[in-house]
Amino acid sequence: MIKTSISSWIKIISELGKVRISLPIALSAYTGYALKTGTFDGQAMMLMAGVFLMSCSSGAINHLQEYQTDALMPRTKNRPIPSGKISPKGAFWVALSFFAYGAFILITNFPILVFLTSLLTLLSYNAIYTPLKKITAFAVVPGSLVGALPPYIGWFAGGGDWLNGDIFWVALFFFIGQIPHFWLLLLMFGKEYELAGFPSLHSVFSDNQIKRLSFTWILATIATAIVVSLEVLQGSVLMFFLLLYIFYALFSLSASMLVQHDIKARPAFFKLNFLYLMMMIVLIADSLF
Repeated sequence: MIKTSISSWIKIISELGKVRISLPIALSAYTGYALKTGTFDGQAMMLMAGVFLMSCSSGAINHLQEYQTDALMPRTKNRPIPSGKISPKGAFWVALSFFAYGAFILITNFPILVFLTSLLTLLSYNAIYTPLKKITAFAVVPGSLVGALPPYIGWFAGGGDWLNGDIFWVALFFFIGQIPHFWLLLLMFGKEYELAGFPSLHSVFSDNQIKRLSFTWILATIATAIVVSLEVLQGSVLMFFLLLYIFYALFSLSASMLVQHDIKARPAFFKLNFLYLMMMIVLIADSLF
């Protein structure tokens, strides 16, 4: 019984912290650190732990912000708060604990700019994107800072500055990539957002128009990925593997859109997500080896 209780509590905390999202964010921060330092050391591990906990705090805060609307959507009604697995007060203490531990790690191990950039990432999600979702279907555009800032956190942790072109292109890739990521989700679950009363692109555009918009942003994401490959990787062997996948994604998605006049949201979503993951892995591997 105790074992079940503990495992259930761990699952609740993991869901509140949106671990499946927080882990890639921590990896994104390490990508910036690896680009600057070319190392994986104790500082890198502390950086990833701190960013992971700060991201978990942001996820838990989001659960608190949206538990009432979460209860209205089939996809989210079983989340910890609307399902009654934890009270809002309990979720608050989980969010505060995540934040306190994450902030302590970043403040005590790195320049203060690292913590401030991490805090800005949290605020861009919880204080900009989340409230704007209730006002406009285009909240994802300013909210895409959530994707752009984590590489800068790692870059600053390694002693980098704002003006370097390499980190700018990497951050821009993740910034642009957030937009089709969200709009493809909207194509898959847009009707649920409407059930919860969120403004939806479906009230402004048809499905086909949203698909064309998504495809345009996918092309922009792929174009930025090509720039990162050529400018940051600069002829390394790994650059060719990354470019191979980039052009595969480009041609497969273009064929779907231009020949069939359609884009399947779910396959496109997974292809983009794999591009984000591959980009981080290749950049890290190239920096280390």
